[in-house]
Amino acid sequence: MKLDGKVAIVTGASSGIGEAIAKQLANEGASLVLAARREEKLTDLASFITNQSNGKAIVVKTDVTKKEDMEQLVEQAKQEFGKVDIVVNNAGVMLLSFMKNDEVDQWSQMVDVNIKGVLYGIHAALPDMLKQESGHIINVSSVAGHEVFASSAVYSATKYAVRALSMGLEKELSKTGVRVTNISPGAVETELTHHITDEEVLNMFKDRASSMKALQADDIARAVVYAVTQPDYVNVNEVVVRPMQQ
Repeated sequence: MKLDGKVAIVTGASSGIGEAIAKQLANEGASLVLAARREEKLTDLASFITNQSNGKAIVVKTDVTKKEDMEQLVEQAKQEFGKVDIVVNNAGVMLLSFMKNDEVDQWSQMVDVNIKGVLYGIHAALPDMLKQESGHIINVSSVAGHEVFASSAVYSATKYAVRALSMGLEKELSKTGVRVTNISPGAVETELTHHITDEEVLNMFKDRASSMKALQADDIARAVVYAVTQPDYVNVNEVVVRPMQQ
């Protein structure tokens, strides 16, 4: 168990990639602090981890768009486990739409969750990591943070921002003992697409579905485990995981 004795916070842990990351970290012996708004789903996940993995878990209902919630998340992790070794800023929304359709509220939601949520996670966890001269911040971006496609302009902008934050933070922390990794998943079979309301985008997705086999959430979770289980002198800066074309 490569993460025995380590404490990890995972945001957006109620489903999809976050849930898979939490399970994989627990299998390596980590103690998990599960954060999301859907407390019932987190409770089910915590029970699974405690009963069927090598780790243990607590639940902290959290809205990543609220700075105070993220501060309280870290405090509860410290109260329960004494420290925080890993923070996975995974919570995100993908409300793809064509800009001409003027979904301003959805644009704002993506900025709040995808950018501010990451910033608040860094804000809450970094001071203690600097004091203990160790820690690992994982930011989940996207291949949409590497390239832009029709309907992804705002979503891609938020994910480019996550990559920029990761790169800048890694340079700032290079001599502190705190590591930073940016994970960029390609198309993953999760509920992210279920929240898209733009009919033009949904039709476009249907047309493209046959050309690609989507990744599974576990594929991304294994990339996270790879990054956080490297020796202390190894800093995996970026991992891009894409599905193979059919």
